[in-house]
Amino acid sequence: MAVYIRKHPLEIPLPSEKDWLKDDEEDFFLQDPERERDALPQPIRMVTKLVMLVFDDAMEIAERRERLREAEKLKVKPTECFATAEFQVTGTATCLAVSGKYIFVGLSLGLAAFKVSDYTEVCAWDAVKTEICAIHALDLGNEGHILFAVDEMGLVCLFCFHKECFLLIKILNEVEDISKRSTCVEVVLSPRGDYAGILLQGNTKAWLEIYRLPKDSWLKEMEESPGAALGLTSGERRSSQASAESPVAANEVDIKLSLPVLLLIVKPPKPITGSSFKNPLDALKKVDDDSMLGLGYNHLIKDSQWEQQEAIFCSMYREYLKVEGKSREEMPRHATFHFLLPSQILQVRPGMKVQPDVPAGISVHWDGSHNLCFYLLNHPLKEKVDSDLNPDVVWPCAAPIVCSAVSSCSRYLALACEDTAITIWDMQLGYPLSVTTILEECLIRSIHFLRSSAVASDETPCAGTDPACPIVQLLVLCTDSALYLVKAPRSEKSSITLLANRPQDSNLAVSAVMPVLAFPSAVLVFSWDGKVSLMNTDTSQIVYCFIIPPSHSVASPWQPVFTVDSVNWCLLLRGDKQQQADALDSCSTIFLFDFNSYPLKEAFPQEPDLPLKSSQNLTWFERCNIFLSDRQQSLLGLREQLPEFWGRLQAQAAAMDEERQKKKGPKKP
Repeated sequence: MAVYIRKHPLEIPLPSEKDWLKDDEEDFFLQDPERERDALPQPIRMVTKLVMLVFDDAMEIAERRERLREAEKLKVKPTECFATAEFQVTGTATCLAVSGKYIFVGLSLGLAAFKVSDYTEVCAWDAVKTEICAIHALDLGNEGHILFAVDEMGLVCLFCFHKECFLLIKILNEVEDISKRSTCVEVVLSPRGDYAGILLQGNTKAWLEIYRLPKDSWLKEMEESPGAALGLTSGERRSSQASAESPVAANEVDIKLSLPVLLLIVKPPKPITGSSFKNPLDALKKVDDDSMLGLGYNHLIKDSQWEQQEAIFCSMYREYLKVEGKSREEMPRHATFHFLLPSQILQVRPGMKVQPDVPAGISVHWDGSHNLCFYLLNHPLKEKVDSDLNPDVVWPCAAPIVCSAVSSCSRYLALACEDTAITIWDMQLGYPLSVTTILEECLIRSIHFLRSSAVASDETPCAGTDPACPIVQLLVLCTDSALYLVKAPRSEKSSITLLANRPQDSNLAVSAVMPVLAFPSAVLVFSWDGKVSLMNTDTSQIVYCFIIPPSHSVASPWQPVFTVDSVNWCLLLRGDKQQQADALDSCSTIFLFDFNSYPLKEAFPQEPDLPLKSSQNLTWFERCNIFLSDRQQSLLGLREQLPEFWGRLQAQAAAMDEERQKKKGPKKP
């Protein structure tokens, strides 16, 4: 019998697939040998895994949307509020303002005034033929109104609206040389119209101008010229035929109003350079008073020391520094400023007259600066305004200041820094009411004071009693559209609450917020998808939603055109027809939502004013606050003694310097 003998040794055959994955090789023995289909080759297996991964991600997105849909069903649906009135505006409405009985609308070619009662147009001004970008109006009484209008060229036009007619008083930043023209960035009016601030930017610099407005003189001058006012009315209605070269060609009436007085020019703080002082005594002798220590100009650090420190820093963190070069040119900067009433923090100099309801100073902070500077407004008038004005008070902060806000009663001042630290100051008592920090990594976009549920008087009516102070509420809007609420009671620890988290959908991002001071804890929220809602910060719920007709849509929802009438308590919102959204000559529709027509009082119940507390029933914390307040009142004369103490210190420094020179002996020739 023949026997088959293998000539070559037994070898394991090479696999047909050389690029198997390890996980496939490990669980290969677990596959069913009886299955009808064989294992797919490698490229197809990889494609299958990618397709399954896409399906898994799609299922996760679908499940997440389903959970959000179920959560929306469980939420309380807000009540829909439809517009109570509407009126048409010829042209594109770019901005709105309400003052007294009139609605002022900035148009693509001028200004227009409407009555609040029947929404009829009473006056128009289009002499310059430019687009008005911002309007700031204030009621002076006796049918007089102040009006600041900023056009597309950055020019600031000051108007006086009297007896249904516009009167151009002056273009504040108009110059003959166009190369030296400055553009207006922001305009702020004081609460009663005594002062106005204008932030200007040039080619390489920025500055702030503060004007004193002669509002009483304007009313008298307008009342003494009734015939001129009537002639002006007829002339203004023909202003559309006036040429653009002569903005006041239609105003041929002989009427002149007093011009505003330039009071202050505030410039950004100069960069700190190397010191030229040899010792602290030289620096002390150069200081004129005790008000400039906060800016850090009087120091003993040399330029070489700064350069050496910068070189060490750059060598250590070279991989993190992405900026290759640094520009030495001074770029225009933005500033935030507020008008402040007299308080413990902002004390005027001896001999200056102060009215309790007239601003005594301003607070200014520039972008990227750590310092909050205060400037007094009661300066004597000069023929030439000092361009290098030093601040009267300086508050240094640990991080650059991002934004600030002042309450409607001008008593509280809030600061927000880049490190998300928020400080609320009580201007009357002169101490910080709250210091909180947002723990999440975000940047603060804006802060706003809200109205508290209980409001009490700020003054103590009699000895031994203290008003039950309300809880100060501050709304914080972050750059990621998250909303926070900071509550700062005087006798308890402050707290911070998350009202709305960062939205998952970018269309639900918040474009603007506006507190409604008519109701406690009420905030208007504008979204990028065109929704306008009213939130109750006490419950973190949207209670009302303002709806415009389906034929219209909210114009530019990322920057909505709206205003809130603080007298009649209504919302004015611009809407455009959807089929004419791209037309240049389309008309705008202004929708009005009257808050008195909706049951808002039920959604925002106001708590009654709390009674006054006796000092015997107060906690030790409240008693200490009253004691410190009384102590501050007794130390008001200390500021008058500071110049005397400062002069003694300077004299002592000079004497020490002379004694040191004597010990060294005369200089050798």
